[in-house]
Amino acid sequence: MHAFEVNFDGLIGPTHHYGGLSPGNKASQSHRAQVSSPRRAALEGLRKMKLLADLEVPQAVLPPHFRPDLHFLREQGIRGRDHEVLQRALLESPHLLSAAGSASAMWAANAATVSPSADTADGRVHFTPANLIANRHRSLETDFTTRLLRRVFANDEHFVVHEALPNEPEFSDEGAANHMRLAIEHGFEGVEVFVYGRDGSGPSPEKYPARQTRSACEAIAEQHQLLAGREVYLQQNPKAIDAGVFHNDVIAVANQDLLFCHEEAWLNREEALEQLQLAFGAIKIVEVPSCMLSLEKAVSSYLFNSQIVTLLDGGMRLICPEECREDADVQAAICLLRDSTADIRAVDYVDVRESMHNGGGPACLRLRVVLTVSQMLEIPGSLLLEETLYEKLADWVKRHYRDELRLQDLADESLLKESEAALEELTELLRLGPIYPFQEAR
Repeated sequence: MHAFEVNFDGLIGPTHHYGGLSPGNKASQSHRAQVSSPRRAALEGLRKMKLLADLEVPQAVLPPHFRPDLHFLREQGIRGRDHEVLQRALLESPHLLSAAGSASAMWAANAATVSPSADTADGRVHFTPANLIANRHRSLETDFTTRLLRRVFANDEHFVVHEALPNEPEFSDEGAANHMRLAIEHGFEGVEVFVYGRDGSGPSPEKYPARQTRSACEAIAEQHQLLAGREVYLQQNPKAIDAGVFHNDVIAVANQDLLFCHEEAWLNREEALEQLQLAFGAIKIVEVPSCMLSLEKAVSSYLFNSQIVTLLDGGMRLICPEECREDADVQAAICLLRDSTADIRAVDYVDVRESMHNGGGPACLRLRVVLTVSQMLEIPGSLLLEETLYEKLADWVKRHYRDELRLQDLADESLLKESEAALEELTELLRLGPIYPFQEAR
């Protein structure tokens, strides 16, 4: 059945700041407390989306979460009126204020794991929102993400949005950032690859936490009713995690039958590659050796957090961070990919530096959802990016977002009001209706 892969990108929110909240994410840690630019970040994300839309790759948007999360701060025992809660958090617990104000939902690759209807026993698209319990600031996203996905994918004849997995260490789940899919074409039955960092036995990283568990991967596969024998489980290389590979999408990317990865992506490399080849015989693996590109450069450039997208004529295009243009070793790895397969027609470099400095590249910003033509007709057309919507969103950002933001600005009640006004207008622009708590409270 003919199907398209639609990229649902998270719009970057008005409170985008450098909190350095994510252990193991080297970019996040290294830019902690620097001055951010929410306006520049959101416009960079929109320009990346427009590039794909201009290439006629289906592109949609997801609205930001409302931040700061005052409910979270009150749960931590910080009392008072809104402005008092914000000021007390800044003075007494700035790390909690940063968590409450995080715009990390912009990285929609962590929103959920998605299985298309071609892979599932009931022929529906299945979503499991990620619980993201490895980091407190990210765990705040799950409830609203679930509500939002159920608003966007509302027809239960075509879609099912499950509850997130239990908030227990055994079921720690980071969403599609640790999930890949292999298929001859998007609409064909595929093989789903689940990547985990720990399973209760075997080697573990020494410096940084392994965020995804095998139990979570297995629970999602069962919940999604994947067809028998159509899943593969691979363990992250602990060495890679300690080098800053906090998610699989920092070290590997797949599109249809093509897999582009680093030699040190997975534990027991030869066994892992054999598993993939046995499960999906048509796979084309382009593996970058460590002697060409070190783990450290793979992480700093976010080469493997590029997007590989399929064009209407069947060819593919590689969408890389601008940082990949600047390093000779990274360029050699890109040449290896292009020399190894004729599928990649061209390479585009995108400037998403605000996101990169906070720890996420182009692929982090999007959730991939394979949809048939009939399923696409069931999602709100107002979310699909085209020229007019792009111009409206760019204008909306320029009018509502601050050019600079520091941690202490999160305690400014006027920022809270600015965010409310911005999101109020956005829900009207996207024709989503009231979705935020401040709207429903009226």
